[in-house]
Amino acid sequence: MWLRGQPVKLGKPVWLLRLPRARVMPVADSDDWRVTISVSSAQQSISLNQVEDDIRRQVGRGIAVSVGDGQIFLYAGTATAAGDAERIARDVLTGHGMTAESAVHRWHPIEEQWEAPDVPMPQTKAEREAEHQRLVDAEAAESQATGVDQWEVRADLGSHHQAVALARMLEGEGRAVVRRWKFLIVGASDQDEARELAGHIRQEAPPGAAVSVERAGVGWAFPPS
Repeated sequence: MWLRGQPVKLGKPVWLLRLPRARVMPVADSDDWRVTISVSSAQQSISLNQVEDDIRRQVGRGIAVSVGDGQIFLYAGTATAAGDAERIARDVLTGHGMTAESAVHRWHPIEEQWEAPDVPMPQTKAEREAEHQRLVDAEAAESQATGVDQWEVRADLGSHHQAVALARMLEGEGRAVVRRWKFLIVGASDQDEARELAGHIRQEAPPGAAVSVERAGVGWAFPPS
């Protein structure tokens, strides 16, 4: 999965069935800023992990620091803090005889994308709807290109019998359903489709069924029972 823009490997019990994992966007909000510092392999006179430690000590606890493939990432809560962190990181690199390119981006929570600082945050209802539509379009395109649903609807039914009946109904509508015991998972290509599907399932499921919408691959495919 991805955590704030960085790949993280997660272990899992082998007895739990997993669906194919999809990319999970960083957990961030509109006050999140990211500095990306790119260092070429020729410039890496020492391990970037050592540079990361030096930067972390100097920027302080208010800045999150991580290292990717030839890159150092700094996460801040304001534009000013991001600028200060960028300057400090560059000074540390210079001290190690290294140069690098850097870029600052701000998180747009509706579109779920890192954007350049000069891209304005949506202010009006129309702007927010347009940014949300760009997210939906991007998710649908990725789902079509990869053949993997980006969202999923999960249903926890009251009994095995109820789960089987609901699964058959959904399959009769042409939907691909994964069922284990009294749990169902149905994929959706984007968030809007997933929300619409969840509403449909809530209407058709027996009272007491728990229905939720999640990004694909966020949690265990099925909870132990």
